[in-house]
Amino acid sequence: MINELPFMNFKIKLARTLVLSLFFILFSFFSFAQVSSTIDSTSIKIGEQITYHIQVEADTTDLVVFPEGQTFLPLEMIESYDIDTLKNKDKFSLIKKYGLTQFDSGGYTIPRQKIIIGDKTFFTDSLKVEVNNVVVDTTKGLYDIKPIIAVNKKGSDWWKYVLLTLLVIGIIAFLLYWFIWRKKPLTEEEEIALLPPYDRAKLALKKLDESPYLENENLKGYYSELTFIIRKYLDEKVYDKALESTTDELITRLNLLKEGNQVDLSKEDIKNLESILKRADLVKFAKSAPDVELAKIDRDTIDVEIDHVKEALPEPTEEEKLLDEAYREEQERKKKRRKVWLTIGISVFLLLATITGFSVKYGFDFVKDTIIGHDSKELLEGDWVTSEYGFPPISISTPKVLKRFELPVPDEMKSQVSMSSFIYGSLLESFSVMVNTSTYKNLGDNEIDIQQTSEGSIKAMEQQGAQDIVVLRDKFTTPNGAEGLKTYGTLKAKNPITQTEQDGNYILLQFASENILQQIIITSPRDDVYAEQIVERILNSVELKPAEE
Repeated sequence: MINELPFMNFKIKLARTLVLSLFFILFSFFSFAQVSSTIDSTSIKIGEQITYHIQVEADTTDLVVFPEGQTFLPLEMIESYDIDTLKNKDKFSLIKKYGLTQFDSGGYTIPRQKIIIGDKTFFTDSLKVEVNNVVVDTTKGLYDIKPIIAVNKKGSDWWKYVLLTLLVIGIIAFLLYWFIWRKKPLTEEEEIALLPPYDRAKLALKKLDESPYLENENLKGYYSELTFIIRKYLDEKVYDKALESTTDELITRLNLLKEGNQVDLSKEDIKNLESILKRADLVKFAKSAPDVELAKIDRDTIDVEIDHVKEALPEPTEEEKLLDEAYREEQERKKKRRKVWLTIGISVFLLLATITGFSVKYGFDFVKDTIIGHDSKELLEGDWVTSEYGFPPISISTPKVLKRFELPVPDEMKSQVSMSSFIYGSLLESFSVMVNTSTYKNLGDNEIDIQQTSEGSIKAMEQQGAQDIVVLRDKFTTPNGAEGLKTYGTLKAKNPITQTEQDGNYILLQFASENILQQIIITSPRDDVYAEQIVERILNSVELKPAEE
């Protein structure tokens, strides 16, 4: 099963890749960036903290990415300090500090750390640390074991976001109620407008009595108000053009209505109205100045004539009453519809404004995926699991825990190889991760050819339904310095449910030592920004542990 591949083309490509890799390695030595690492102590006691320094000298235009997370295992990072920056002409000197510790005694090696400067990757040197036991003075006696103390687990802050959202919605709802739906107290003008025409005319006469027109001998203003009151009442109850008609036109109309038995006014009533209206015209337009007492008599006459007009009007029929009621109800419905549409319009505007604001800050796709939902985004933002799989163990962080899966092994191979596999998802799903450790027996002097096994893995993908597989290979180094082969590219797979082809990416990491082959296979949908972040985070977390740890 494990033989050298006889393909010359493949060896030529491999040699070309090695030459290019050597070129880039040599080029990096002459770049502006310089990376160094130190620790403040090489010997500590259990639980004591040491400070790990990474110093980078880079061009001011370079983007520098320092290690994040537990990349210092077997030592545990307990604190990551802010970056200290010093500027020297056109270069930056960046110093990043980490607080590390270990709670088991022994000799440990801090693995090489990956530093990204611009588009180049650098690694620090590995450093050895001795963790010593704390010497216990047994002459003072031993103490009882302390009881277990329950520690309350710190919950997430989701409830804060819920409360904030409810608070914002509550404020908006209150403002909509206060300015739109609240039954506001009526102003004096609105209350007067709701009165029947007769009551409004009577109230207007009382207000005219309280006015200072007569005291100031302002007869023009007095007669203007007085004639407007009677004209307004006639306009609403008798003739709908009484306000814009001349005195002669109005009197002529009243006589016609009387002759047609539409208004039961007496000739004397019409004559009284004609006399007052013409006198008012003389006061307003001819600067006539009647006596104040005559003006008071005219006011009383108008008061009486309003009563006579009311008595002369026929009682509204039931049909007219129903039409009037229906009209009021329709007006009320229109008013309510206006409120509903105004509320909807404001709510939609606020929603669109909020979406636009978040889209400008975070991007439209992010907002859309947050509202509608996105499988990859949910995986990326979920609770990740860091665990060790197989033996020797592979430490890896994944969005979901990997479950043990027994891969079928042919009977004739069971005596030659033992396998342990841990899987989440499958090749035909949008996202999958598999960690596989194979231990070969009776290899003799043969060595595991990871390039050949890479070809075998590609063929296994084809057998599972993958098509149009593009294969690229590169060297891969884990954050703790383990070196292996990275096979990656694109593929197409048919969804077994929808029977549609899906474009995807795959990454195959392989590490070989003596008779052990360790593999990590990751598949993800193509052109998915969240999936790219997931894969990058997984790759940065991969660490190979020696068997004795």
